[in-house]
Formats: sequence, C-alpha cells, structure tokens
Amino acid sequence: MTVCNRCKVTSQLNAPPAYNRRMKARPTLIATHNGTFHADDVFGVGVLMGAFPNHELIRTRTQSNIDAADFAVDVGGEWTPERGRFDHHQRGFDGARPDESIDGHSRPGVGYASAGLVWSVHGPAYALAMAASRNLTLNDDAIASIVHSIDHSLVQYLDMVDTGQGEVAPGIFGLSSLIAQLNTNWLEERNLDVQAKARLQDSRFMEAVAITRKFLDQAINKKIGQILAADTVRKAPRLLDGHVLHLKEGGMPWTRVVVDEMPDVQLVIYPDSDGTQFQVKTVPVEVGSFASKMDLPASWAGLRDEGLAAVTGVPDSVFCHLNLFIAGARSFEGAVRLAELALSGSKTNMGTERSTGSK
Repeated sequence: MTVCNRCKVTSQLNAPPAYNRRMKARPTLIATHNGTFHADDVFGVGVLMGAFPNHELIRTRTQSNIDAADFAVDVGGEWTPERGRFDHHQRGFDGARPDESIDGHSRPGVGYASAGLVWSVHGPAYALAMAASRNLTLNDDAIASIVHSIDHSLVQYLDMVDTGQGEVAPGIFGLSSLIAQLNTNWLEERNLDVQAKARLQDSRFMEAVAITRKFLDQAINKKIGQILAADTVRKAPRLLDGHVLHLKEGGMPWTRVVVDEMPDVQLVIYPDSDGTQFQVKTVPVEVGSFASKMDLPASWAGLRDEGLAAVTGVPDSVFCHLNLFIAGARSFEGAVRLAELALSGSKTNMGTERSTGSK
C-alpha cells in the first residue's frame, strides 16, 4: 500500500476490510449532494458504483443521511478515506498529488477534488472489476499502471477544473463542461414542483454517471490492451534492416512500445481492420505527437489506386494520406515494397540535407 505525500489518500487493490464487513449484509449506500452536479461528484460516485455493484445512491445535503451512508462524495465536510468520506470543501483541506519534477524543477502536484480522492483509493478496485468482467487477470503492477495512467490523462483535469486550478478546455469542449450541460435548466424547471424537479435532477445525474463511466471504461480497456499487447509487439518480426515492424494483427496498440523501446523502427506494417489491405504507418517522434520520425514520399500525397500505383510502381497500391503518415496496399508484399521505397526516399533526402548543410 502506497501513501501519497501531502495527503492521506491510500492506493489499494481491494476495498478496506471495514467496508467489506459492513457491506456484505446490505447494499452499499453512497451519498452525494443533490441539486447541480459537476464532473467530480459524477465521476466519484461512478467509480464507487463500479467498485461496489450492489449499491444504493442518495443525493442529499441532510447531515444525518450523509452520516448513515457508507460513502459520502463531495459532501459532508470530511476527508477520511478509511471511513469512506471524500469531500474537499471543508476549511483546511490541502490534499494534493505528489510534487512533480519537471526539467529538474519541482512543481506542486495537482490538488484533489472528489474525483481524484475517490479514484486514488478505489481506482484499483474499479480497474480490477473491469478486467475481471472480461475474464482477464492483471498483476498489481499492471493495475497500478492503469490507475496512474487514468489519473494522469483524465482525473487530474477533472480536479483542476472543479477547484479552479486551471481551465483545461475552451467553451464546453472538455468533459467537465459537457457533463455540466446535463444539469436541468430554468426552461425545463419552470413548471415543475419541488419533487418533480428533484426527480428530473436525479435522472440527469444518473445519465451523467452512465456517460462518464462509458468514457472511463473505454479508457481502461485501451490501457489494458496496451499492457497485454506489449510483449507481442516486442516479439514481432522486423524487416528491412530492422527499420520496419510487422504486426500480424490489426488494431494492436503498438505506439508506446515502439517509441520507447525501438529507436530504429520508422514504419509499422499491419493488416487493416477488415482484412482487405495492409497499412504502412509512420512512427511518431513521441507518444501523442503528430510529428513522425519520417514522412512518406511527398509525391504520394493524396493519391489512390492507379494514381498511386503509377508513381510507386506497386500495382496493388490503395492510398496514401495527404499528410504522409499512412499508406496501404492490398497485399503484404505490396506494403513491404511501399515501405522499402519510403525508406529509400528518406535516406536520399537525409543525404541531400546533410550535403546541403555542409556547404
């Protein structure tokens, strides 16, 4: 069990024993505030729902109801993880992620809102449940990697927006803003009594939870796929003096392994999703970058079928993207020939650039 500095949050692979003993005999009671919701309470409640499938939800600000709940998310004025209390609004709250080192300089970690508080404790259980639902077994390191990745790429930004640490997306573009759009508005509420308004708000909250969990689940699935595919990518054959990696399965996540571990690989060949062609893809200079180690030849840009075949001499050429990062041929042999031509052109250009630079 690891403990974050500057906070009380503990990361664990199972729910605390006190929770388990208390919840076996009845559904887990999850409390959050009623009224307007935000992404952090939606996310926190969604994670607990996934970690504790046998649950009930109450949206309230009545303290006695909050006290009776097994979990209180974004309400209650208390942050005590071992008691299932995950609020960040109380005076004196200073929970934050560990400090980060950027280019040798220390930068304070992102402060927690309820999304991060819940995820840091129950994210492992949620990820384990996701893997188990697909009959997959992941070790502790894999689960820790998933939890960290989701926090780094999603949860910390929900916390930043909720606490005013940063506006990470303009307008209503970001997830936090999109979730906020699901709240009821004046036009919808104007003819409703108090009870009808509360029912509509609760219904919208559950819609928000379902949508948020869908995005979360897909992000976890993608990360699980990356972890499970990593060894297959490492063992895949390399062609053309090690500059081309051949993956025999399409759709396999390869970018992280190739970028981090295969500096000589410049192109990757794999079958497309419907099996009608083989694609030749450039390798980005870093994960998430649109810049590639090399571009495909400029003369191929935007060409298809006979047009591309006439330029390349590869009769079963299918296409080359206008931005020169992917091309395809109907046969594996055709794809290899495209890769060979691309590498040859790249070497020629590199030699020209070196010669020009020396003058």
